[in-house]
Amino acid sequence: MLDDLRTLVEIESPSRDLDAIGASAVAVATVIEKRLGGQAMLIDSAAGPHVHWSGGGSPRVLVLGHHDTVFPLGTLERRPFRVEGGRAFGPGVFDMLGGLVQAVHGLAALDDLSGVEILVTADEEVGSAASRALIEERARACGHVLVFEGAAEGGGLKTARKGCGSFDVHITGRASHAGLEPEAGVNALVEAAHQVLAIQALSRPDLGTTVSPTVASAGTSDNVIPAQATVWVDVRVESAEEKERVEAAFAGLTPRLEGATITVHGGVNRPPLPESASRTLFATARELLPGIEGVAVGGGSDGNFTGVLGIPTLDGLGAVGGGAHADHEFLLVDSMAERANLVTGLVGAIRNGRTE
Repeated sequence: MLDDLRTLVEIESPSRDLDAIGASAVAVATVIEKRLGGQAMLIDSAAGPHVHWSGGGSPRVLVLGHHDTVFPLGTLERRPFRVEGGRAFGPGVFDMLGGLVQAVHGLAALDDLSGVEILVTADEEVGSAASRALIEERARACGHVLVFEGAAEGGGLKTARKGCGSFDVHITGRASHAGLEPEAGVNALVEAAHQVLAIQALSRPDLGTTVSPTVASAGTSDNVIPAQATVWVDVRVESAEEKERVEAAFAGLTPRLEGATITVHGGVNRPPLPESASRTLFATARELLPGIEGVAVGGGSDGNFTGVLGIPTLDGLGAVGGGAHADHEFLLVDSMAERANLVTGLVGAIRNGRTE
């Protein structure tokens, strides 16, 4: 497993870099074919190739992951793959190349892979716009989904996720000379300040809703009243009702300064993953690995798309470790065999009808 993990980590795969994503897809397909046989198909998309493999027969379970990462080219040179003190380090080891390797090796332990499909997408880290329809199609066909995102803290499985999305709030004012005639301008930065406070007030922590302005830009020079400003906002919700409330509030943002205009793009593109979607599969996982915990988390994944359709979905089956999206990202090597064995047991139970 460590050899395969090194292979995938050492082919960097930042989202939106089509050349890098193309090379990564070939590497993922090669690992799958080497361990499982058959042919892994590359499915072209605007975000780069997705990888799809089928064990044949009537589809029963979809093993779901992604091969894009958040790290730009050159990260590997600064942070090369290494194993030290029982931990594997390198860009993407935890999110989520380690999970892919564990899944493939867990499947390799089965004598019969009929009914099993693997889908490894190219754009999960940037919203899955080019893969969502394919994910939903294969999930409906298979009827069960196992998602190999990194485990929750302590190795727990992810039994529920918040819905998540982002909004871009663009504000247009009017430029003027900040010294000679500031009153002739409409200050887009001041308008943005008003909107940031209004946006922050949309949060409802008591309902699990967070609305967080995260990035802003405005202006062109320190002596010009800014004519443009943009605020980017991260949103997390636990219910469909909160999704609708927040989206309606963004659509209804109104300017405070006369002459300013507001344009909003975005939305909550990943619906919440309800705990009900994971209930039967999590019960099976606890039979196979007594004591494993189930955790509701704030981050989203492609499992959000499948769970909201009512398809049994269990997430967080991937690497045990931490530091997702950070320089200290790591995977606990001693956990890899146990998690691969969990894959073997879950897929076997699904194929034998023991999760119904």
